[in-house]
Amino acid sequence: MHIAEGFLPVAHCVAWYAVSAPFVIHGARKVIEQAKEHPESRLLLAAAGAFTFVLSSIKLPSVTGSSSHPNGTGLGAVLFRPPVMAFLSTIVLIFQALLLAHGGITTLGANVFSMGIAGPWIGYWCWVGSNKLGWHRNVGVFLALAFADLSTYLVTSVQLGLAFPDPVSGIAGSVAKFMGVFVISQVPLAIAEGILGVLVFRLLTDVARPELERLGVIKPSMSEAVAR
Repeated sequence: MHIAEGFLPVAHCVAWYAVSAPFVIHGARKVIEQAKEHPESRLLLAAAGAFTFVLSSIKLPSVTGSSSHPNGTGLGAVLFRPPVMAFLSTIVLIFQALLLAHGGITTLGANVFSMGIAGPWIGYWCWVGSNKLGWHRNVGVFLALAFADLSTYLVTSVQLGLAFPDPVSGIAGSVAKFMGVFVISQVPLAIAEGILGVLVFRLLTDVARPELERLGVIKPSMSEAVAR
């Protein structure tokens, strides 16, 4: 969910840039480290970035100054951990702002925080929690993508509420109003994104199993483990 160019007050733009910058820098280091130490993972990194770019480019008009769309960041968080997605999401958001007029440069910090930081971390925690509970891998993938999407919308609602508090009910009332409007489109999108994520993950399991095993995303089957 992107906040449009010039929609946030200057002070808020600067603040969100400052908050997001350390995460993006750390993520860039992780991407470089991954690419250098394991060159074979570059295609999978590119696929994670492309998945995010394609899904988050599906723009549906929402509240004035924003848009609703799937994000795709949950998949990358599951594959490479959330720090990587902070950097990849920044690249995606810059391209979308410059080429598609989607989001903006002034609001880049805010959009990176909601889509590239908060979303991937919450999605990743859902994935980890699902694994600890012993749930099926597909359930974990679904929850990771769906909640990465939903948490992005929740954070965006908070960002807009902070920038434009309601004259009567204040920040809390404004946040609640934004959430109420976003939920109409975002819940179905989150469910659809979770289902799509499961299908894509199944495909990756078929074509890139060794790499997913190296990353620790999936465990070798019993027969493969014995053979090794």
